[in-house]
Amino acid sequence: FASYYSDHMVLQKAPAGAVLWGYGKVGATVTVDLTGDGGTIIMKKTVRVKGSSGTWTTVLDPMDQGGPYVLTARQGSENVTLQDIYFGDVWLCSGQSNMAMTVLQITNASQELAAAAHYPYVRVFAAAPARSDVELEDLERIDLPWSIPTAENLGHGNFTYFSAVCWLLGRFLYETLRYPVGLVEVAWGGTPIEAWSSRRALRVCGLPEDVGRADLVLFTPFSPGLSSSTSLPQHLSGPQTPSVLWNAMIHPLLNMTLRGVAWYQGEANAFLNTDQYNCTFPALIADWRWAFHTGSAGQTEPLLPFGFVQLSTYRRQSPDDSFAQLRWHQTADLGIVPNARMPGTFMAVAMDLGDEHSPYGSIHPRDKQNVAHRLLLGARAVAYGEKDLVFQGPYPIHAVLEVSRGLLNVIYSQELLCQQRDTPAFEVCCSSSTWPCRWLPAPIVAVGSRMVTLALAGCGTLVLALRYAWAEWPCNYKSCALYNTWGLPAPPFL
Repeated sequence: FASYYSDHMVLQKAPAGAVLWGYGKVGATVTVDLTGDGGTIIMKKTVRVKGSSGTWTTVLDPMDQGGPYVLTARQGSENVTLQDIYFGDVWLCSGQSNMAMTVLQITNASQELAAAAHYPYVRVFAAAPARSDVELEDLERIDLPWSIPTAENLGHGNFTYFSAVCWLLGRFLYETLRYPVGLVEVAWGGTPIEAWSSRRALRVCGLPEDVGRADLVLFTPFSPGLSSSTSLPQHLSGPQTPSVLWNAMIHPLLNMTLRGVAWYQGEANAFLNTDQYNCTFPALIADWRWAFHTGSAGQTEPLLPFGFVQLSTYRRQSPDDSFAQLRWHQTADLGIVPNARMPGTFMAVAMDLGDEHSPYGSIHPRDKQNVAHRLLLGARAVAYGEKDLVFQGPYPIHAVLEVSRGLLNVIYSQELLCQQRDTPAFEVCCSSSTWPCRWLPAPIVAVGSRMVTLALAGCGTLVLALRYAWAEWPCNYKSCALYNTWGLPAPPFL
């Protein structure tokens, strides 16, 4: 079998068929048996090893949730047997250091680690960080083979394995679905989206496929172990080089049948190619979908559900707006998802989960429970089709300018709760002979059921633009200006 097949794994359940593949003697016949209790053969597949690659691939018939099963692959007198196999939903988790943070590092870590033993049907797997200049067919190394969760393998060490966001999402999914969940982590701290993108995806956005030149510098204050006040210049090399993580960590997994993807990345691109993220992110999503659908012989659905975390916070008093820009670009400049450019996606807003005193730097907030809970809501609505489930915060749908009174009424899509009325959350751009013009605060003067009224003191008769929560650190912990009645924050907009 390929390197990531091992005991305790979860394979994708029906209606999709799980894909298995491995190596063999060129031209030989491989027989794959799936057996249940008492050794009863439930399924048998026969496949020939391809001459060009020395690999074989087979698609299992769709299996209902459950287990345990035994998988055996035979070639002549040789065989490989895998025990304790379950069928359920398989989710891929990827990104940079906020995805790589382990359960050991988060809020209430000891309680979360102690709870691991209660979830033996949430299985975990972690690929080791690796990079390659060419697309690989198999993973170079594995940090954690398919395993039943324990306190040790969920809290192995800082930024190693297993991902807290991934684990919590999987655990919450299991509590909702009540059937096995398989979690596959592939993450590397401090890496830009370009490293996770295929050359094909980079071409879509007009980016050079090799931007690892010495004149491009990426500042990475978010590298694990650095304080939030530290900045180290790094040339685009190693794991930051375009496509090297796609080649080594994603391409080897393309045969897998997946149910969904969870992504937490973007801090690196607040300092690199920020203005291109509104292309590179949708392009990555579309490219991964095509690649996993194709690689799994059509078993991974074409519109693979793709959830992501919108950037949290970094420096409290920073006037820089690169984080705000990146948050906006994460939605393809449309503010909320799913949208026309990003169908089948869902987003966890995290700008109100800042952690100024995190020992891992303020760019690494420890509250990953709320992040995972918000991802879960999106997954339930978008991936699992739950109707009438509120999974995102209120968003403006209309604005009315009252010129004579100097007011702007902003109408929202949901009922509002105003947590911090005095927070300078809204800003307006007035008519001016110069551009970009100066942004002025627009204080909240009234909040209705679905409407916020803003004062436009100092603004002329024309308001060119309005923005909300447009800052690197727009609000304190769980106290942004606006939420809905379910406690979900209104996302930022421009």
